[in-house]
Amino acid sequence: MAKIHSVLMGKAVRHVARLRGGGSALPGLVVEKIDKSFVSNALAKLPQGVVLVSGTNGKTTTTKIVTELLESQGLKVFTNRTGSNFTRGIAAALLADMNLRGKLDADIAVLEIDEAHAVHFVQKIKPKYSLLLNVMRDQLDRFGEIDHTAKLLHHIASATTDCVVINRDDPRLASEAFLGDLRATISSFGVSTKLLGQFPSDDDLHAASAQKTRPILKRDDTCLESMDKNKASISYGGKTKQVTLKINGIYNVLNAVGAVALCRQIMGKKLDEQKMLEALGNVTPAFGRGEDIVVNGKSCQLVLVKNPSGFRLGLQSFDPKGHAVMIAINDNYADGRDMSWLWDVNFDVLKNEGVAEVTGTRAYDMALRLQYDNVAFSHVDTDIHRALKNFLHAADNKPKRIYCTYTAMLSLRRELSKIADVKEIE
Repeated sequence: MAKIHSVLMGKAVRHVARLRGGGSALPGLVVEKIDKSFVSNALAKLPQGVVLVSGTNGKTTTTKIVTELLESQGLKVFTNRTGSNFTRGIAAALLADMNLRGKLDADIAVLEIDEAHAVHFVQKIKPKYSLLLNVMRDQLDRFGEIDHTAKLLHHIASATTDCVVINRDDPRLASEAFLGDLRATISSFGVSTKLLGQFPSDDDLHAASAQKTRPILKRDDTCLESMDKNKASISYGGKTKQVTLKINGIYNVLNAVGAVALCRQIMGKKLDEQKMLEALGNVTPAFGRGEDIVVNGKSCQLVLVKNPSGFRLGLQSFDPKGHAVMIAINDNYADGRDMSWLWDVNFDVLKNEGVAEVTGTRAYDMALRLQYDNVAFSHVDTDIHRALKNFLHAADNKPKRIYCTYTAMLSLRRELSKIADVKEIE
């Protein structure tokens, strides 16, 4: 149980921050200053332990899916819903869920965590399970080259006590160098050979052509056999199950497969497959990750983009035909300051429809990138609030899609909440 005075102080800061529209992580930052062991003490007594979800792409959505699958099994799950994946974000989420005496009513914690912060987190809190999604080029100003990112994920895997679930199609995760010294049981998820070209690894993205075969771990495996729009065939334990999904984007289908693999390991023989699959079919997108907001009777989708692979898969997942498109690129710390990765994205798919609005602190960098791919754009404005207003007015009669970096997405959600029903993230 956490110290009561820390909880009371943290909750007071949280209340004031919410009244002033402040950031979700601020209360966590304050409580960490008061009590450095706040997070570890709060999580230590959970009967089912701690689950960590990490990797370059897909952490927030996958964490949401895992949470809902475990809840379908009757578990009370604590999670960091906002996607604030530094330790202070987890502390802030704890404050929201604790009572005034510091009691957390949960059986298990499912936490997404930033790769760099995970190294420090696992020194204090050993995860019982971990799910490692991928290693891609992302925010090189923060992480350096991807081999360094792989080492950060290896720290998580090494600290995991019971089971590590890895993406078998990522060569840096499925390598003997990564897996050879792990003490925990290893399980895996991936896609069938015929789908490999649709889910390129980082090496595939920077090679002349995608690999058609990769080493397959000889472990209990969960595999995406086929998919058709929102219908997926997932195999495990010698059988194949059909699921109709509400989440959109091909990358989220793979996230769902990873979540199923993890849920199977956590629940073991107690798994209720029917309830798990029903819950999987009812999961909706995490905020800003293909989230659909209705504005003046028309759909407005927010698609988070933060690196070349994520942007490529986003463009591949959503047909631009008939949609008005806006791109919002910021370069704040949480986005990554180095925007050179935009030049690793192919924007040809937007040629026919063009882009209605380009905005964000790096709007002109984005506009220049579009010019080089001969993609027409109608308007450029670095002020996101003004640009959004112009975009909504100019494309009033069309469904809309906004590709946006993390801090741009947060700003857009705040603005849209003034005119539309936007789900509040606690």
